[in-house]
Amino acid sequence: MPDSAPILKRLREILSISGDRVGKARRISAAIRETGGYRCVGIYDVSEDEIRVVAWSGAKAPAYPRFPSSQGLCGATVQSRKTIAVGDVTRDPRYLTTLGTTRSEIVVPVLAGGAVVGLLDVESDLTNAFSEEDRRCLEECAVVLAPLWG
Repeated sequence: MPDSAPILKRLREILSISGDRVGKARRISAAIRETGGYRCVGIYDVSEDEIRVVAWSGAKAPAYPRFPSSQGLCGATVQSRKTIAVGDVTRDPRYLTTLGTTRSEIVVPVLAGGAVVGLLDVESDLTNAFSEEDRRCLEECAVVLAPLWG
């Protein structure tokens, strides 16, 4: 996703329309998935104890719609408050299998008031699927998404 301007504009449009939070999150995850050509995009809520899916776009629902906030690459992202990208999840013991064919994953924190309130989780069936441009764009998307938790 080399040029982030079109997807950021689309996300702002989705956030500005009336509708419920889950519906907006579904449209946002679909827009990011389609724009980036990603296989699966999930948006998650983060609480002190739990990470819970809000919405996703992909062929199948996540295998773990909720799990302890200390587990998986999502949990590691919450703890570090920084983006985590793994080029081959089969070599990372933190990975919680969402889809059996996932080979790479990037998880971006959504911050509000310095705390991680949500996550943007993108998976691919290709190893090393995420470039620095993908990371930058997804981090920009996460900033735009913050109002979902407002």
